Amino acid sequence: MDFSQELAVCLRLLGEAGQVALDYQRRGVTADAKADDSPVTEADRACEVLFADGLAAVFPRDGQMGEEGASRPAVSGRRWIIDPIDGTRDYVRRNRLWSMLLALEVEGEVKLGAAHFPALGETYFAVRGQGAWRINPDGTKNRIYVSGKDAIEEGVICVNSMQNITRWPFADDLIHWLDRFWAVRSLGGALDSMFVAAGHADAWIEQGAKPWDLAAIQVITEEAGGVFFNFDGGRSIYAGNCATCTPGFEAELRAFVAAEHALGKM
Repeated sequence: MDFSQELAVCLRLLGEAGQVALDYQRRGVTADAKADDSPVTEADRACEVLFADGLAAVFPRDGQMGEEGASRPAVSGRRWIIDPIDGTRDYVRRNRLWSMLLALEVEGEVKLGAAHFPALGETYFAVRGQGAWRINPDGTKNRIYVSGKDAIEEGVICVNSMQNITRWPFADDLIHWLDRFWAVRSLGGALDSMFVAAGHADAWIEQGAKPWDLAAIQVITEEAGGVFFNFDGGRSIYAGNCATCTPGFEAELRAFVAAEHALGKM
């Protein structure tokens, strides 16, 4: 199955939701705190409804799971995973780093995923077996690949949620380990991960994430030639964490997170 219809609907809904979110942002939005202390806005909720309704209209037998509560049982063995606004803190502060993530899981495997950055005018997407791609602000499309770097001293690594780093027992080990890299960045989960997929960075560590944060990222990374794995060595969007990298950094990154996990630090 080539998923051409699914991809077309996915990209269309991302474009429509992106305009809705930009309209809310121009008017000004404030965030409420959810039970886990993460922020949510009226725009998050409105965009999730747009995704949920739009997908149900075309694929009524497919299930749904969304960050803001969208839930629909799957009759088809397929489920859409929705993150209406990834990076709500960025969205509220009116910068351009936030995104929208949409993915299709089929029998437990993510087959399609897209990451749309409305304020940047860029969209990254992938379908299993068809490569990873970027739609540029001018509408052109190009295939993306991870970098060919294999020397840590020349590498760029991205680490998410640095504001919470002192809460993690591996903080001291991480800081010393990061000192080996050429550069360290922390722009936000989806954007950092897309930098890895497109070859602008070489590794990314995400210490705490939900399936809707990781589903699209997994398939885009892997179709770009990269590696996606959990701290315990698995490969699941449900593990709550992940690392992605170019193959040249895989052994180094796996060794670091495995050692920390074995010590009970992750």
